[in-house]
Amino acid sequence: MIHSKDNSKYYSWGNSCESWVLNDSTNLSVKQEKMPSGTAEKLHFHEVAEQVFYILKGEAIFDINNEKFSVKAGESISVQPQSKHFIANESQDELEFLVISSPSTHNDRIEIEK
Repeated sequence: MIHSKDNSKYYSWGNSCESWVLNDSTNLSVKQEKMPSGTAEKLHFHEVAEQVFYILKGEAIFDINNEKFSVKAGESISVQPQSKHFIANESQDELEFLVISSPSTHNDRIEIEK
């Protein structure tokens, strides 16, 4: 089956952030996500999942184990299991990206209180 934002499972998260689930099997999750300007997710980690974030539009700021990275459209960044991380959109523009997780992050997200 061909997947797109038009025919995929949709949910919203955080402060007006959006997600379309393009694939969610036990071994692989692929989501297309959108974050408005000034939004960020909560600091967390995954026990077993490795993730790759590929930026489609805009610029993302990643905090991975207390180190900051700026990732622009056409670039990607990997997050290893057990790494404390979050993504933020500190720009004035909308941010859109793919997040690919192996295995799926279903039931594998531990939020960290700050």
